Amino acid sequence: MSPVGTTPTTQNSCFGRLLSKRKLEDSEITCFRRIRKSSSSNCKGKSVLAYEFESFTVGSSDDNVVAGESSSSNCEFTKSDLQFFVRMMSAGKTLVVRANLEDTVELVLFKIQKMTGIPVMEQRLIYRGKQLQWEQTLKQCKIQNDSGLQLVGRMRSTDHPEAWRVISEMISSIWRICKKEIPYDAGQVSLKMEEFLDLPLDKLDKKNEFPSVIHNKTDKKKRGKKKKTCVDDDEDGLNKKKRDYCKIFMDACAPKGLIMLYMSEEKRNRDCADQCIRSFIEYVKDLRGSWRERDYCVTPVLEFCKLLKMMVREDDSLYKHCRSALGSILKKAEEGLRGCLGEMYGVIVSDGFPFLKEIGQKLVKDLVQSFESDTSSGPFRQDVVDFSAFLQPILSLIEKKLAAAASSRIAKEKTDPLADEVNHLFLIFSDLLCWIDKCLHKLELCLALNSDVEIYTSRWSQCLAILKELHSISRLYPGSDDRFQTTMRQYKAGIRILILKYAKRADDNSWLIKHKDALDFESKRHLAMLLFPEVTEDYDELFEMLIDRSNLLAESYEYIYKAESSSLHAGLFMQFKDEEATGPGVLREWFCLVCQAIFDPQNALFASCPLDRRRFFPNPGKFLASVSANLAGLVMPIPAKRVLSSKVHSLHLQYFKFSGKVVALALMHKIQVGVVLDRIFFLQLAGRRVSLEDIRDADPCIYNSCKKILEMDTDFVDSDALGLTFVTEVEELGTIKSVELCSGGKDIAVNSRNRRKYVDLIVQHHFVTSIADQVSSFAKGFRDILNYGVFHGTFFKSLELEDLDWMLHGSESEICVEDWMSHTEYNGYEKSDPQIVWFWEVVRNLSPEQRKTLLFFWTSIKYLPIEGFRGLASRLYIYKSSDPEDFLPSSHTCFYQLCIPPYPSRDVMRQRLLVITQQHVGCSFGTY
Repeated sequence: MSPVGTTPTTQNSCFGRLLSKRKLEDSEITCFRRIRKSSSSNCKGKSVLAYEFESFTVGSSDDNVVAGESSSSNCEFTKSDLQFFVRMMSAGKTLVVRANLEDTVELVLFKIQKMTGIPVMEQRLIYRGKQLQWEQTLKQCKIQNDSGLQLVGRMRSTDHPEAWRVISEMISSIWRICKKEIPYDAGQVSLKMEEFLDLPLDKLDKKNEFPSVIHNKTDKKKRGKKKKTCVDDDEDGLNKKKRDYCKIFMDACAPKGLIMLYMSEEKRNRDCADQCIRSFIEYVKDLRGSWRERDYCVTPVLEFCKLLKMMVREDDSLYKHCRSALGSILKKAEEGLRGCLGEMYGVIVSDGFPFLKEIGQKLVKDLVQSFESDTSSGPFRQDVVDFSAFLQPILSLIEKKLAAAASSRIAKEKTDPLADEVNHLFLIFSDLLCWIDKCLHKLELCLALNSDVEIYTSRWSQCLAILKELHSISRLYPGSDDRFQTTMRQYKAGIRILILKYAKRADDNSWLIKHKDALDFESKRHLAMLLFPEVTEDYDELFEMLIDRSNLLAESYEYIYKAESSSLHAGLFMQFKDEEATGPGVLREWFCLVCQAIFDPQNALFASCPLDRRRFFPNPGKFLASVSANLAGLVMPIPAKRVLSSKVHSLHLQYFKFSGKVVALALMHKIQVGVVLDRIFFLQLAGRRVSLEDIRDADPCIYNSCKKILEMDTDFVDSDALGLTFVTEVEELGTIKSVELCSGGKDIAVNSRNRRKYVDLIVQHHFVTSIADQVSSFAKGFRDILNYGVFHGTFFKSLELEDLDWMLHGSESEICVEDWMSHTEYNGYEKSDPQIVWFWEVVRNLSPEQRKTLLFFWTSIKYLPIEGFRGLASRLYIYKSSDPEDFLPSSHTCFYQLCIPPYPSRDVMRQRLLVITQQHVGCSFGTY
């Protein structure tokens, strides 16, 4: 009950909140009532910079009776009929109160609140042994001049008395320091903050071992359904502790007190406040739980940010630290509340947007300076991280709010919610994209001139991260996505440099997949390779294999299939039985040999495409019989392909998983193995639909037959001359079966209206459904090698089939001798020595296959990268050997070293090289 014309001020009184948690004592009570800008010169209290902290002290050591006074001008009444005394909770402290006889007890309580800061809800007045009721007037209570009343506090228990005691003592120390009652006591503040944060868990709740236990009956029932472990309870208790302590921290006005200390003129005080604030933020920023629980930790951090924003410069380190923490908390909270809008809207949009705007303007300013000045270092990484942290939750909530408005009356009234935020966000987007456009243009000019590229790339190292955020914003505005795409396509070279230099494994680069048409092969390959773990060179952690060449596939399966993914991530150490050679060269050879075995059609796992024998897809072990039989001469007949099914092996799905692991490992180690995947296989791994045009290479007969059906005359097809229904016959393991392509397919005749559906079902059944299990097993194995949490489809979606071809197979061009020479160095020989001249003359006269064999002997590389020799991890070397001339050349494949004796003539050199370019000799002839 509040009298007309009065306004309760309990929300602005921290002292009242403080006293509401503990028994009121009769000692001197000091409180901080509020912090506000100093607006007039005659304000009471001590001024600290531009802010004024007001306090009220009840009682003193010299006087037992204290007149009621306050900084508010309306604290006293101009006309008073009555004066009486109000004794505080214990004897010794008394207030003098002036009022009218017609004033209610409630109004008197508000006057006492103005004097003391004690909330009205916490006060009780006693007169002649009776508690006065709020609605009674002083006249009704028979209060007379000089009457003596007793003020008592409503007793309320607290779960955290220790926390209240410690934080109160810290606030008291801050006040004494700022009032200069003591020369220096900041150390006491630090100790109290440390004690507050380190209070043990068992002091949270005297009634319960774990404070997460809730006492109401409903929650008890819920708790009974799901049993918590001791670890879960301990974590919940810690979260509850942090949540409750954040509320105590705010109720005690600790943020304002610490900021007051931070604004002190003494460096020791500022350092103390800085340390305390950072410690508190570190304490709360990882709080887990629902948004309601997180809200308690957001509030004090937000309070720090708001106060510092008004009182310090934008580049103040503490302010930037608090702002970063706030953004991080909001982002984590939004990620845990994907479906919720109302609870977070006020804090995230209303309170968070000013900080987003501030950081966005800072990024624009830094881009402008980096473009116009050679001394600027460009945008800072932390600013971009903070921009992203504020942007993502704000953007998510704006999108949800606009979507909700579009389907409500707001849309009909043409009212645009969040108009200011949306408009400001568009201005930030436009400014940032404009200046990034200019920076990329300047970078490409430098690339063309080959000058100062390193300087500019380091200056604009954050442009890629900024582009990621602009990609997110562009979804809001019509036409912005096209504008963003234009920038990406226009500056491919500049973006490629940024991707190759600054895109890291820890980054989320998935947004670039949507713009892969604007990226070149090198960029896409780099992004795809980031999805794999980094290959380690720690030999103590390598996964070791010892394999017999005569049982290569089976033994390799035993090692790779049964190995834990984490052990394969550490790298591989390979050795063949009864051979001394080890190292990277032997590993490259093993990859080539095992992939040849996996994709060998004789092993029935994969089938090769008739038109391109390098391409493979999982062997379905079936063939279509009905189409050719029913098209008798009208359509190209489909031959009865007696293909051995992969299902003849009981472990065929395990072998497909093994195959996925091997292919992924080859890619991770950047080894070209000479095989490529067919389009139908690639599309399914990427999660895309297979169409008729996609099966052209996999099965030209079925492709041509289906094309004929689609191109036939309409009347002819409707005459049922084909005699086709939605049924197909397949042979599997020697048995012919009829399979309906859809429900009731045997009763549905193919006509001109449904023939396209019929063709699509034929394609899906033969090239998708029939190999679905094999594709799934291959994908599982492939995913095991990727970084933890990366979906295999992400890898294949980031590439086109041609990109994967180049990564798996390498260059299809013949080996260029000039390129080979330019990437070769000499040890013991000079480039002009006769042996070197003869060597290259012989190599030029070798056939393409002989050159490949020589390169394999030299390096264990059968297929060069798409860039040629430039794409190898190292240059090649020719060493002068001390062996006599009747010895063949030898090699150290790990180090790309070819050792050649000093042959006396060109003919001798040719004879020796021809020996090692024979396939059966050049293979596995290297030594370590």
